[in-house]
Amino acid sequence: MNGLLVVDKPGGMTSHDVVGRLRRITGERSIGHLGTLDPMATGVLPLLLGKFTRLAQYFSSAEKSYAGAIRFGFSTDTYDAEGEPEGPDAKPALTLDQVRAAAGRFHGEMEQMPPPYSAKKIEGTRAYKLAREGKPVELKAAKVRIASFEITGLGSAGLEGAEASFTMSISAGGYVRSVAHQLGQDLGCGAHLSRLRRTQAGVFTISEAHTLAELESLAGDVEALEELCVHPRSLLPEMPSVTGDAMALGRLRNGAQANLPEFSQASLVKVFAGQRELAGIAKRVAGTLFQPVVVMG
Repeated sequence: MNGLLVVDKPGGMTSHDVVGRLRRITGERSIGHLGTLDPMATGVLPLLLGKFTRLAQYFSSAEKSYAGAIRFGFSTDTYDAEGEPEGPDAKPALTLDQVRAAAGRFHGEMEQMPPPYSAKKIEGTRAYKLAREGKPVELKAAKVRIASFEITGLGSAGLEGAEASFTMSISAGGYVRSVAHQLGQDLGCGAHLSRLRRTQAGVFTISEAHTLAELESLAGDVEALEELCVHPRSLLPEMPSVTGDAMALGRLRNGAQANLPEFSQASLVKVFAGQRELAGIAKRVAGTLFQPVVVMG
Protein backbone atom coordinates (compact mmCIF):
# COMPACT_ATOMS: atom_id res chain seq x y z
CA MET A 1 0.00 0.00 0.00
CA ASN A 2 1.36 3.43 -0.97
CA GLY A 3 0.26 6.82 0.32
CA LEU A 4 0.11 9.25 3.22
CA LEU A 5 -2.43 8.67 6.00
CA VAL A 6 -3.16 11.19 8.73
CA VAL A 7 -3.95 9.39 11.99
CA ASP A 8 -5.54 10.90 15.10
CA LYS A 9 -3.16 9.35 17.64
CA PRO A 10 -4.81 8.31 20.90
CA GLY A 11 -3.20 8.97 24.27
CA GLY A 12 -1.17 6.24 25.94
CA MET A 13 0.51 5.03 22.74
CA THR A 14 3.91 5.86 21.32
CA SER A 15 4.20 6.93 17.69
CA HIS A 16 5.99 3.61 17.10
CA ASP A 17 2.98 1.79 18.58
CA VAL A 18 0.77 3.49 15.99
CA VAL A 19 3.11 2.39 13.22
CA GLY A 20 2.84 -1.19 14.49
CA ARG A 21 -0.96 -1.04 14.51
CA LEU A 22 -1.03 0.39 11.01
CA ARG A 23 1.23 -2.38 9.74
CA ARG A 24 -1.29 -4.93 10.95
CA ILE A 25 -4.23 -2.98 9.50
CA THR A 26 -2.72 -2.39 6.06
CA GLY A 27 -0.37 -5.34 5.63
CA GLU A 28 2.30 -2.82 4.59
CA ARG A 29 5.67 -3.23 6.35
CA SER A 30 7.32 -0.03 5.18
CA ILE A 31 5.72 2.76 7.27
CA GLY A 32 7.25 5.85 8.86
CA HIS A 33 5.75 8.71 10.85
CA LEU A 34 6.47 12.40 10.29
CA GLY A 35 7.28 13.81 13.71
CA THR A 36 7.08 11.91 16.99
CA LEU A 37 4.22 12.55 19.41
CA ASP A 38 4.84 11.77 23.08
CA PRO A 39 2.72 8.93 24.52
CA MET A 40 0.45 11.28 26.52
CA ALA A 41 -0.20 13.48 23.48
CA THR A 42 -3.01 13.00 21.00
CA GLY A 43 -3.78 14.32 17.54
CA VAL A 44 -2.28 14.69 14.09
CA LEU A 45 0.29 12.04 13.19
CA PRO A 46 1.00 11.83 9.44
CA LEU A 47 2.38 8.48 8.26
CA LEU A 48 4.03 7.57 4.97
CA LEU A 49 3.33 4.09 3.63
CA GLY A 50 5.15 1.96 1.07
CA LYS A 51 7.01 3.85 -1.64
CA PHE A 52 5.89 7.16 -0.17
CA THR A 53 8.44 6.70 2.64
CA ARG A 54 10.98 7.89 0.04
CA LEU A 55 9.47 11.38 0.40
CA ALA A 56 10.19 11.73 4.13
CA GLN A 57 13.14 14.10 3.63
CA TYR A 58 10.83 16.76 2.15
CA PHE A 59 8.58 16.98 5.22
CA SER A 60 11.25 17.53 7.89
CA SER A 61 10.81 21.30 8.37
CA ALA A 62 7.03 21.42 8.80
CA GLU A 63 5.69 23.67 11.59
CA LYS A 64 3.38 22.05 14.19
CA SER A 65 0.37 23.52 15.99
CA TYR A 66 -0.98 22.40 19.36
CA ALA A 67 -3.66 22.96 21.98
CA GLY A 68 -3.07 21.89 25.54
CA ALA A 69 -2.76 22.76 29.21
CA ILE A 70 0.07 23.66 31.60
CA ARG A 71 -0.24 22.72 35.28
CA PHE A 72 1.48 25.13 37.69
CA GLY A 73 2.83 24.25 41.13
CA PHE A 74 5.63 21.79 40.44
CA SER A 75 7.88 20.59 37.63
CA THR A 76 8.56 16.97 36.68
CA ASP A 77 11.66 15.18 35.43
CA THR A 78 10.05 14.61 32.01
CA TYR A 79 8.50 18.11 31.88
CA ASP A 80 5.04 16.53 31.48
CA ALA A 81 2.37 14.75 33.54
CA GLU A 82 3.98 11.34 33.06
CA GLY A 83 7.10 12.25 34.99
CA GLU A 84 8.04 12.25 38.67
CA PRO A 85 7.41 15.50 40.60
CA GLU A 86 10.60 17.43 41.41
CA GLY A 87 9.30 18.85 44.67
CA PRO A 88 6.11 19.58 46.60
CA ASP A 89 3.15 21.40 45.07
CA ALA A 90 3.70 25.14 45.56
CA LYS A 91 -0.03 25.84 44.98
CA PRO A 92 0.70 29.25 43.44
CA ALA A 93 -1.87 32.06 43.40
CA LEU A 94 -1.53 33.14 39.77
CA THR A 95 -3.61 35.52 37.69
CA LEU A 96 -4.31 35.25 33.98
CA ASP A 97 -2.46 38.52 33.39
CA GLN A 98 0.62 37.20 35.22
CA VAL A 99 0.74 34.04 33.14
CA ARG A 100 0.17 35.89 29.88
CA ALA A 101 2.90 38.40 30.72
CA ALA A 102 5.37 35.59 31.45
CA ALA A 103 4.37 33.75 28.27
CA GLY A 104 4.97 36.84 26.15
CA ARG A 105 8.71 36.21 25.81
CA PHE A 106 8.15 32.84 24.10
CA HIS A 107 7.83 34.22 20.60
CA GLY A 108 10.03 34.26 17.54
CA GLU A 109 13.45 32.59 17.31
CA MET A 110 15.08 31.47 20.55
CA GLU A 111 17.41 28.91 22.06
CA GLN A 112 15.59 25.99 23.68
CA MET A 113 16.96 23.23 25.88
CA PRO A 114 15.38 19.85 24.99
CA PRO A 115 13.93 17.78 27.87
CA PRO A 116 16.31 15.14 29.30
CA TYR A 117 13.64 12.54 28.47
CA SER A 118 13.60 13.17 24.73
CA ALA A 119 14.50 11.44 21.48
CA LYS A 120 17.56 13.66 20.96
CA LYS A 121 20.73 11.64 20.43
CA ILE A 122 23.87 11.96 22.54
CA GLU A 123 26.78 10.18 20.83
CA GLY A 124 24.32 7.87 19.09
CA THR A 125 22.14 7.08 22.13
CA ARG A 126 18.65 8.52 22.71
CA ALA A 127 18.60 10.94 25.66
CA TYR A 128 15.62 9.21 27.28
CA LYS A 129 17.52 5.90 27.40
CA LEU A 130 20.40 7.54 29.27
CA ALA A 131 17.97 9.30 31.62
CA ARG A 132 16.15 6.06 32.44
CA GLU A 133 19.48 4.40 33.26
CA GLY A 134 20.38 7.24 35.61
CA LYS A 135 23.27 8.36 33.41
CA PRO A 136 24.12 12.04 32.84
CA VAL A 137 22.22 13.68 29.98
CA GLU A 138 24.22 16.53 28.47
CA LEU A 139 22.02 18.10 25.82
CA LYS A 140 22.75 21.25 23.84
CA ALA A 141 20.31 24.08 23.32
CA ALA A 142 18.76 24.20 19.84
CA LYS A 143 17.34 27.13 17.93
CA VAL A 144 13.55 26.96 17.54
CA ARG A 145 10.91 29.36 16.29
CA ILE A 146 7.62 29.89 18.10
CA ALA A 147 5.19 31.50 15.68
CA SER A 148 2.47 31.90 18.31
CA PHE A 149 1.86 31.07 21.97
CA GLU A 150 -1.46 32.19 23.42
CA ILE A 151 -2.68 31.55 26.96
CA THR A 152 -6.41 31.14 26.38
CA GLY A 153 -7.53 30.70 29.98
CA LEU A 154 -6.53 30.03 33.57
CA GLY A 155 -8.58 28.01 35.98
CA SER A 156 -8.35 25.98 39.14
CA ALA A 157 -8.89 22.24 38.83
CA GLY A 158 -9.68 21.82 42.53
CA LEU A 159 -7.04 19.65 44.13
CA GLU A 160 -5.12 19.71 40.87
CA GLY A 161 -4.15 23.35 41.31
CA ALA A 162 -3.84 26.14 38.74
CA GLU A 163 -3.89 25.12 35.08
CA ALA A 164 -3.60 27.29 31.97
CA SER A 165 -5.01 26.35 28.60
CA PHE A 166 -3.01 27.41 25.55
CA THR A 167 -2.48 27.17 21.81
CA MET A 168 0.96 27.15 20.18
CA SER A 169 2.63 26.93 16.77
CA ILE A 170 6.28 25.89 16.90
CA SER A 171 8.95 24.88 14.40
CA ALA A 172 9.98 21.28 13.75
CA GLY A 173 12.21 19.97 16.52
CA GLY A 174 10.74 22.30 19.13
CA TYR A 175 9.41 20.93 22.44
CA VAL A 176 6.16 22.22 23.93
CA ARG A 177 7.20 20.45 27.17
CA SER A 178 10.28 22.65 27.42
CA VAL A 179 8.18 25.81 27.07
CA ALA A 180 5.90 24.63 29.89
CA HIS A 181 8.90 23.82 32.09
CA GLN A 182 10.62 27.16 31.46
CA LEU A 183 7.38 29.10 31.99
CA GLY A 184 7.09 27.50 35.43
CA GLN A 185 10.67 28.48 36.25
CA ASP A 186 10.05 32.06 35.13
CA LEU A 187 6.99 32.28 37.38
CA GLY A 188 8.93 30.79 40.30
CA CYS A 189 6.47 28.00 41.01
CA GLY A 190 7.38 25.16 38.64
CA ALA A 191 5.13 23.80 35.91
CA HIS A 192 4.68 20.86 33.59
CA LEU A 193 2.68 20.01 30.49
CA SER A 194 -0.54 18.35 31.62
CA ARG A 195 -2.36 17.86 28.29
CA LEU A 196 -1.35 18.14 24.64
CA ARG A 197 -3.17 17.69 21.35
CA ARG A 198 -1.50 18.31 18.00
CA THR A 199 -4.01 20.09 15.79
CA GLN A 200 -1.84 20.55 12.70
CA ALA A 201 1.45 19.28 11.26
CA GLY A 202 2.50 21.21 8.18
CA VAL A 203 -0.52 21.25 5.89
CA PHE A 204 -2.22 18.32 7.65
CA THR A 205 -5.02 19.19 10.07
CA ILE A 206 -7.03 17.32 12.68
CA SER A 207 -10.12 17.56 10.44
CA GLU A 208 -8.58 15.09 7.97
CA ALA A 209 -7.20 12.70 10.60
CA HIS A 210 -8.61 9.17 10.95
CA THR A 211 -8.94 7.26 14.20
CA LEU A 212 -7.39 3.82 14.59
CA ALA A 213 -10.90 2.42 15.13
CA GLU A 214 -11.98 3.80 11.75
CA LEU A 215 -8.93 2.33 10.04
CA GLU A 216 -9.27 -1.03 11.78
CA SER A 217 -12.82 -1.35 10.44
CA LEU A 218 -11.25 -1.39 6.96
CA ALA A 219 -8.39 -3.79 7.78
CA GLY A 220 -7.30 -5.74 4.71
CA ASP A 221 -9.27 -3.55 2.29
CA VAL A 222 -6.34 -1.79 0.61
CA GLU A 223 -8.52 0.04 -1.91
CA ALA A 224 -10.73 1.54 0.81
CA LEU A 225 -7.71 2.45 2.92
CA GLU A 226 -6.00 4.15 -0.02
CA GLU A 227 -9.15 6.24 -0.52
CA LEU A 228 -8.52 7.68 2.96
CA CYS A 229 -4.99 8.73 2.03
CA VAL A 230 -4.26 12.37 1.27
CA HIS A 231 -4.49 12.99 -2.49
CA PRO A 232 -0.91 12.82 -3.83
CA ARG A 233 -1.27 16.08 -5.76
CA SER A 234 -1.97 18.00 -2.55
CA LEU A 235 1.22 16.74 -0.89
CA LEU A 236 4.24 19.07 -0.73
CA PRO A 237 2.30 22.08 -2.08
CA GLU A 238 5.51 24.05 -2.57
CA MET A 239 6.29 21.70 -5.48
CA PRO A 240 4.19 22.13 -8.65
CA SER A 241 2.54 19.00 -10.07
CA VAL A 242 3.25 18.03 -13.66
CA THR A 243 2.06 15.07 -15.73
CA GLY A 244 4.69 13.41 -17.88
CA ASP A 245 4.14 11.58 -21.17
CA ALA A 246 5.21 7.98 -21.66
CA MET A 247 8.61 8.90 -23.09
CA ALA A 248 9.48 11.37 -20.33
CA LEU A 249 8.29 9.00 -17.61
CA GLY A 250 10.34 6.17 -19.07
CA ARG A 251 13.50 8.28 -19.06
CA LEU A 252 12.95 9.60 -15.52
CA ARG A 253 12.25 6.11 -14.16
CA ASN A 254 15.57 5.00 -15.61
CA GLY A 255 17.43 7.88 -13.98
CA ALA A 256 17.82 9.93 -17.15
CA GLN A 257 16.97 13.59 -17.71
CA ALA A 258 13.73 14.45 -19.50
CA ASN A 259 11.72 17.44 -20.66
CA LEU A 260 8.45 18.14 -18.86
CA PRO A 261 5.67 20.66 -19.61
CA GLU A 262 6.45 22.76 -16.51
CA PHE A 263 7.11 26.47 -16.92
CA SER A 264 7.38 27.85 -13.39
CA GLN A 265 10.68 28.70 -11.70
CA ALA A 266 10.33 25.96 -9.06
CA SER A 267 13.50 23.93 -8.54
CA LEU A 268 11.61 20.72 -7.60
CA VAL A 269 8.40 19.30 -9.07
CA LYS A 270 6.14 16.31 -8.44
CA VAL A 271 5.88 14.16 -11.55
CA PHE A 272 2.68 12.20 -12.16
CA ALA A 273 1.61 9.43 -14.50
CA GLY A 274 -2.09 10.24 -14.58
CA GLN A 275 -4.17 11.98 -11.92
CA ARG A 276 -3.10 10.05 -8.77
CA GLU A 277 -0.03 7.98 -9.63
CA LEU A 278 3.04 9.79 -8.32
CA ALA A 279 6.04 8.77 -10.42
CA GLY A 280 8.62 10.73 -8.44
CA ILE A 281 10.30 14.05 -7.67
CA ALA A 282 12.44 15.79 -10.27
CA LYS A 283 14.92 18.68 -10.06
CA ARG A 284 15.05 21.38 -12.70
CA VAL A 285 18.32 21.38 -14.62
CA ALA A 286 17.51 24.24 -17.01
CA GLY A 287 14.27 25.46 -18.52
CA THR A 288 11.96 22.45 -18.87
CA LEU A 289 14.75 19.85 -18.51
CA PHE A 290 14.56 17.83 -15.29
CA GLN A 291 16.67 15.25 -13.47
CA PRO A 292 14.93 12.63 -11.26
CA VAL A 293 15.89 12.80 -7.56
CA VAL A 294 13.22 10.40 -6.19
CA VAL A 295 11.80 7.59 -8.32
CA MET A 296 8.73 5.78 -7.01
CA GLY A 297 9.12 2.86 -9.41
